[in-house]
Amino acid sequence: MQELSKTYQPSAVEEAIYKNWMENRCFASTPNEKEAFTIVIPPPNVTGQLHMGHMLNNTIQDVLVRRARMLGKNACWVPGTDHASIATEAKVVGMLREKGIKKSEIGREEFLKYAFEWKDKYGGIILEQLKKLGASCDWDRTRFTMDPKYYEAVIKTFVDFYNKGYIYRGLRMINWDCEARTALSNEEVIYAEGGERSFLYHVQYAIEGTDEHLVIATQRPETIPGDVAVAVNPKDERYKHLIGKKAVVPFVNRAVPIIGDDYVELEFGTGCLKVTPAHDVNDYEIGQRHNLPVIDTMNDDGTMNAATELDWMIGMDRFEARKQFVKRLDEAGLLLKKEDFTTRIGRSERTNSVVEPKLSLQWFIRMKDISGRALAAVENDEVRLHPAKFKNTYRHWMENVKDWCISRQLWWGHRIPAWYFGEGENDFVVAMNETEALEAARSRTGNANLQLSDLRQDEDVLDTWASSWLWPIAVFDGLEDYDPHTGKMNRIPADLKYYYPTDVLVTGPDILFFWVARMIIAGYEYTDQPPFRDVYLTGIVRDKLGRKMSKQLGNSPDPLDLISNFGADSVRVGMLLSSAAGNDLLFDESLCEQGSKFTNKVWNSFRLIKGWTGVNEAAPQESKDAVEWFSNKLAQQVGELNDLYTQFRISEALMATYKLVWDDFCSTYLEIIKPKEGRIAQETLDTTVHFFEQLLKIMHPFVPFITEELWKHIADRKEGDFIMFAAWPEVKTPDLAMLNRFEQALNTVTALRNFRNEKGISMRDALELSSTGHFDHTAVIGKLANVAAISKVDSKPEGTLAIRVGTQELFAPIGAGINVEAEVKKLQEELNYAQGFLQSVAKKLGNERFVQNAKAEVIEAERKKQADAEAKIRLIEEQLRSLQN
Repeated sequence: MQELSKTYQPSAVEEAIYKNWMENRCFASTPNEKEAFTIVIPPPNVTGQLHMGHMLNNTIQDVLVRRARMLGKNACWVPGTDHASIATEAKVVGMLREKGIKKSEIGREEFLKYAFEWKDKYGGIILEQLKKLGASCDWDRTRFTMDPKYYEAVIKTFVDFYNKGYIYRGLRMINWDCEARTALSNEEVIYAEGGERSFLYHVQYAIEGTDEHLVIATQRPETIPGDVAVAVNPKDERYKHLIGKKAVVPFVNRAVPIIGDDYVELEFGTGCLKVTPAHDVNDYEIGQRHNLPVIDTMNDDGTMNAATELDWMIGMDRFEARKQFVKRLDEAGLLLKKEDFTTRIGRSERTNSVVEPKLSLQWFIRMKDISGRALAAVENDEVRLHPAKFKNTYRHWMENVKDWCISRQLWWGHRIPAWYFGEGENDFVVAMNETEALEAARSRTGNANLQLSDLRQDEDVLDTWASSWLWPIAVFDGLEDYDPHTGKMNRIPADLKYYYPTDVLVTGPDILFFWVARMIIAGYEYTDQPPFRDVYLTGIVRDKLGRKMSKQLGNSPDPLDLISNFGADSVRVGMLLSSAAGNDLLFDESLCEQGSKFTNKVWNSFRLIKGWTGVNEAAPQESKDAVEWFSNKLAQQVGELNDLYTQFRISEALMATYKLVWDDFCSTYLEIIKPKEGRIAQETLDTTVHFFEQLLKIMHPFVPFITEELWKHIADRKEGDFIMFAAWPEVKTPDLAMLNRFEQALNTVTALRNFRNEKGISMRDALELSSTGHFDHTAVIGKLANVAAISKVDSKPEGTLAIRVGTQELFAPIGAGINVEAEVKKLQEELNYAQGFLQSVAKKLGNERFVQNAKAEVIEAERKKQADAEAKIRLIEEQLRSLQN
């Protein structure tokens, strides 16, 4: 067995250990007779690099998976990546731009070749980085959301939903990302906390054929050329006489009707609203009610078009157009006021570009029709959210769900399986492939001579979430034998039958509706079961100032640098020390330093144990007591840990493990049994090694590398004998009475150590104590507090000081090491303070008004303070008498 280094060097062992795990296929899982435990990784984007959020999320998953293995379950953690339509296409377009190639010039097929080349080169980086963290995924099962079988499953779902009437194509007001040039779902639009600064421009509109005018207040003067009406509230006495007349749109001189609509707020702005149906959701609805035309003045890239009817504006960026329009309004005397205004401005989650409302023909899913069962599942705890407070958020979203826009104007992704055979709005068919499409188109048109060349497939792809919502099913090829034409599963694949439903999903609350809710919907739709039983929702990783970590702020450390500096185990401990489910983690590198101290403590305690020599002799009483105590303590903590894991209180489970190892085992148990000359009773040594093995098992889910390294050193192991397959410690019933007695003994040790510190008595000087009470485990007290004896007396001996331990007292003789004069002075100061405190409490209790008006528990608390103060005064006075006699 190789020699252990003096300190733990993670860089020297982690890579070799992980390689050994991989070579022995320790993480591989295939269906067998064992109970399955399944987690599917929230697939990171192929564009992604490991960040602190990934570190937290995947550490938690690995903790759960590793413990499941030790519980004897067939643990399967499925890794993979998401194709990330918008983000990846932007990366590929940027790469091509550097090569002088335009996407529009090479066509779809050529572009997709470049995209797959980019994915093959960069797409697996983040998964390789997760290996550095110790992630025990079944890498043989790695999936990608555009793998051939997965791609087919997505297309099947679209065809199936269309056939069921859940998917439709319609002209709707959608969110448009001008930078990515694609539609966005409502959930892909983000808003800054507290809103953003903007301006409200007060603009004058003339009333046709009169000298009157109206003033409208708008945040977006660049859209004025698209105005088709001015709306006022029909109850507004200021303007009701104008309803039916016409206002003149500035610069374009278009006369538009003044209409009455209850949507207009009397108190907001001026009470007059410009109606621009092409550029505002609410305006579009007003336009629908009043049968108004739609004038779209903006191109897909956010530049103004010819519909503005203003030559100087055509081709100008929307924000530059705003500046120029405001300038011209001011010059024309039509800008009456410009005021600061804080408002919610929607931005694209991917590009951060300001989202533009746009009227567009898109594909949608009728979410109300399919959401009911998914809502009930969480309400009834068929799917449990941890923490449960997120049920309210989930309920709000699901009860107010809107139709989901699933089409994206991109090339990278799952192409919508719709083929058009004419120019009419409904001249299309939905099919699995070209052959089926042609057959369906011939049937629809009655034209048997129709050829494939007469059809054109929809250019758009599906929203990324419209593929990843199948993740828990599709990673097991669950829809391989699903027939979208009959809506039936012809055969349930063996992997799906064994591993599904999965056990736990670990993800962030920010995608609770984006992804979690939709997976639940898909799960019930295709398997009649939820995709998982429990959802652990992590918090956001923030810096110690509470700011969200981001590249822009420069406050996000590189996780790989942290692993390099501290080791993976230390970083894992640091991430979990203060990250209760659903609560944000305030991360600081000092947490990793604390993790590093912990791993070194474990390492050094093992080196201490291995340095002892077992001898064939009886163990001293304190060692026997310590063994009995720690055996019960271990049993108690295993039970508590099991409860914490069941409740998904992972951070608390780590803290309980940390204290068991550091405080109970290292600082207490080892100190009690530690021999003076390195020679220890063989029985005690064997038991101690057994305890350490149990602790390694308990620690393993949190710190897999050091526990695996020490596992092979603590005993001779056969090839393939890994700690990850060792049995989790059994649940035993602890002797609580014994634990309580021992805890009192440890409290006595603490009191005696404090007494020594206060009196300046060295630990080298043994204490001869006496007491009128009874103390258990005196051998332990003697060893840890250097007490020669505790003799039984009937009353406090003369010339002794009292040391209070709970309700009992120990008496120490006044002798060498105690400065009587200094002690008297100190006690007199304490007495004066205690008497002053007692006087203030007595004054409060003597106040009749206080006693009559205060709550009973408040009065009781004050009386307890009074009693405690009186007891303390008696003790101090007694100590003073002892010193002064």
